[in-house]
Amino acid sequence: MSRVLIAKLGLDGHDRGVKVVARMLRDAGFEVIYTGLFQTPESVVAAAIDEDVDAIGVSMLSGAHEALMPLVVERLREAGAESIPVILGGIVPDGDLESMREAGVAAVLTPGATADEVVAAVNEAIERSRRASHESPGAPAR
Repeated sequence: MSRVLIAKLGLDGHDRGVKVVARMLRDAGFEVIYTGLFQTPESVVAAAIDEDVDAIGVSMLSGAHEALMPLVVERLREAGAESIPVILGGIVPDGDLESMREAGVAAVLTPGATADEVVAAVNEAIERSRRASHESPGAPAR
C-alpha cells in the first residue's frame, strides 16, 4: 500500500476539495496522511520524511504555487528526499504548468479532475520515482 501525504500549503483556508481528494485516494487503497491547513514547505517535508511517504499531494487555491511549490521541492532535495514526488492540485493557470514542471513538480491536477485522474496521476508519479531510484546508482533508498 502506498502512503501519500496531503497538505494545504500557505494561507489557503479552503479545505473541502482536499478532503475529497484524500477520501478518493483512501478509497483507491492509499494510506493517506492529511496534515491540515496552513502548512509551510518545511513542515510538509518534515512530515513526509517522518511518515515515510511515497508521494506528497499539495492543494493550493491561493495562487501562491509559483512561490511555494519550488520551495517544497528544494526542501526535499536539501533533506535528501528528492525521490518523493510532489503532485500539485488546485487553481493553476495553463501558463504556469511549465514552470511547475521545471520546479520539479511531478504532476498538476486542476479543478474538474476525476477520481480516476487523481489516482492515476499519483500512481504514475510514484511509479516514475521508483523507476528513477532503481536506475540511478547511489539514489536514496525509499
